Amino acid sequence: MSTKNVIFSNPGDVIDFVKIVEKYPFDMDMKRGRYIVDAKSLLGLMNLGFDQKIELKVYDEECDDLWKELDKFVAA
Repeated sequence: MSTKNVIFSNPGDVIDFVKIVEKYPFDMDMKRGRYIVDAKSLLGLMNLGFDQKIELKVYDEECDDLWKELDKFVAA
């Protein structure tokens, strides 16, 4: 399992993010506070909000390509 924090600034970021993660066969969840949603769910992610750190969990160890594509969303 691999974990990083991501931040979405606007709905366009969420749409771009979902387009990327849908290409990968990994199971992924996103968590903010007590809410957990599937990382491939556009509506679920929209409900987590914007300009806040959201934890992304990828349930696979070989996901370096995914992290490279998601680099613009990863929180510093």
